[in-house]
Amino acid sequence: MLEHLTVVSHPLVQHKLTIMRDKGTSTASFRQLLREISLLLAYEVTRELPMTTRQIETPLCQMDAPAIEGKKLALISILRAGNGLLDGILELIPAARVGFVGLYRDPESLQPVQYYCKVPDHLEDRVTIVVDPMLATGNSSVAAVDLLKQKGAREIRFLCLLASPEGIARMQAAHPDVPIVTAAVDECLNDHGYIVPGLGDAGDRMFGTK
Repeated sequence: MLEHLTVVSHPLVQHKLTIMRDKGTSTASFRQLLREISLLLAYEVTRELPMTTRQIETPLCQMDAPAIEGKKLALISILRAGNGLLDGILELIPAARVGFVGLYRDPESLQPVQYYCKVPDHLEDRVTIVVDPMLATGNSSVAAVDLLKQKGAREIRFLCLLASPEGIARMQAAHPDVPIVTAAVDECLNDHGYIVPGLGDAGDRMFGTK
């Protein structure tokens, strides 16, 4: 397995992903499953957060108890499909700060075009988790991480549902310091830049658009 790549093989993750891949799965079910699977993936991407202790008083005594160190996490959704993962992660980490990067893929060049960016302050002091269901060509993901580093982010993690070998290679060549957490690495990209076997366009399936 490549360095900084984690494939979450938990049975619940893999079972839910299989249902999501099925083209007969409804929009409502797809959306719900994405929310559920994002919770499970979030456990993995937050596994090694920096920790400290703080003194609390239980009903029986005082103790030095473990707590997450530093400023609140920053969750950055790559619009629009990233919002499906974001919603689930916020159930687990409701205090996180949230930002959005709007990118669309030019259908001819497959290169990302930025149309929106709004992120939390002090990214340099936060663990920043970028979420997007699909790591396909990797161009949009690399562009988003480029932008976040320009905004000061220093500790960045990337969370996706599916990844292609091409997308992983592109991300690791551009940002070898950014760990990738995914539920599966699929076979390849097709001529249109879609992951195969994949699950289609995650945004379209989530929002019921074509």
